[in-house]
Amino acid sequence: MNEHWIKGKRLYRPFILVSVMLAMFLSAIEATIVATAMPTIVADLGGFSLYSWVFSIYLLTSAATILIFGKLADIYGRKPIFVIGILLFLLGSTLSGFSITMYQLIGARFIQGVGAGALMPMATTIVGDIYNKQERAKVQGYLSAVWGISAVSGPLLGGLFVDLLDWRYVFWMNIPLGLLAMLGIILFLREDIMKQPQSIDYKGSILLIVTISSLVFIFVEGGVSIAWGSIQMLILLSITAIACGLFYIQQKSVAEPMMPFEIWRHEVIRIANITSLLTGMILIGVSSYLPAFVQGVMGKSAMVAGFTLTTMSIGWPIASVVAGRLLLVRGYRVTSLLGGLSLVVGSFLFFMLSPERGPIWAGTGSFFIGVGMGMTSTAFIVAIQSSTAWNIRGIATAANMFMRSLGSVLGVALFGGLLNSEINKYIRTAGLEGQINVDSTDNLLGGEQSAALSGQEQVILQEGLTSGLHHIYVSLVILAIMSVMLIYFMPRDHHKASVRES
Repeated sequence: MNEHWIKGKRLYRPFILVSVMLAMFLSAIEATIVATAMPTIVADLGGFSLYSWVFSIYLLTSAATILIFGKLADIYGRKPIFVIGILLFLLGSTLSGFSITMYQLIGARFIQGVGAGALMPMATTIVGDIYNKQERAKVQGYLSAVWGISAVSGPLLGGLFVDLLDWRYVFWMNIPLGLLAMLGIILFLREDIMKQPQSIDYKGSILLIVTISSLVFIFVEGGVSIAWGSIQMLILLSITAIACGLFYIQQKSVAEPMMPFEIWRHEVIRIANITSLLTGMILIGVSSYLPAFVQGVMGKSAMVAGFTLTTMSIGWPIASVVAGRLLLVRGYRVTSLLGGLSLVVGSFLFFMLSPERGPIWAGTGSFFIGVGMGMTSTAFIVAIQSSTAWNIRGIATAANMFMRSLGSVLGVALFGGLLNSEINKYIRTAGLEGQINVDSTDNLLGGEQSAALSGQEQVILQEGLTSGLHHIYVSLVILAIMSVMLIYFMPRDHHKASVRES
């Protein structure tokens, strides 16, 4: 045990673990239920061209703040940061449910993302604090399993709310769960923090936000509202490059950087973080756009679309439990490698996906992606936490979460821009620019609203949507292969020795 966990407080661990599991449940619901409901939401509020921004803004703010909150947790403790994260997350959820335009929804998701930036790393870090290295392997596997098992209900509830009630309940259902998780942490988590004078790298935080924001804007709007060869695009590219360079310089020059580069010198952490960037892109590519394929291309209901994501949530917990035990016997490298191979299988199934193959095929590919995510995420977190001391464990865990979140940010932005650009190309080729646009795709996702389109317009939009989603799935194959190649270079025997230390 570490110096911040007094022996007498072991009795509180089950209550703290339950509270953490509830927080993980929030993340699980967020990852699947919103994606399931999005086709219906965009059909109701309009603005298909803003579809990816609902995901992008959430991922952007969570990625940009996750390192700040990780650093604050190392200074002030996990408890206050966890509570702040829950409160902000619930505020964003409440406002999302009351949104009447896509712009309001995007603004509410901004707040929700800030809360997630505090919440996501804290749950995992708290477990790393109260359990020793041997216990961590099993408990982190259980945590990932709870994330996955709870996520099974996400697509199903999303489909039920959309088909039987209202999509707004997708956001409002977070409120009671979040309050219970917060209450458990307030009552049972006791930290003995020896506060030391440390500073927060706010300048680095601003530079990081500018870098990621401009990069997201380039991916989402490039080739759609901003031409690739335009002056505006050149300005955005320049801002991205300058802000990124200044961020690097800032991190090398300050005493307390928000991204301490010394943790990257550890080979396990370096490979785990880079691979997490790629797996984050894979995960968001499936969870954000698979419902659009099932509803917009296959013409199935929100409930069926939810089923295809549910299988990912079934594969995730199964793999997490297996990984928690396997890495104690075979090490992180073998465990992660098996997960990487599963990602390759899943991405190839999506590459071969077509309307004729149906939702069962889509659900099978989703299952293998879940297995891959469960294996790799569990192994990576245990490897990182077994390699760091308490005073940097928060930022080290947050750095891994940041890289996965950054991958999701870049992935949803890149894929969203790719999808919009492909639909635009089909519209221009058919000579229908004056009749329909990208936002007309709303009608494909709204069921009876498709009657508002002529036969030709419906065919063109559906072909553009199908082609754009196929390009996304080609990208998933490339990312999965790159992930396996990176994992292959992880150290062979170091992990088993580290985990068995007490």
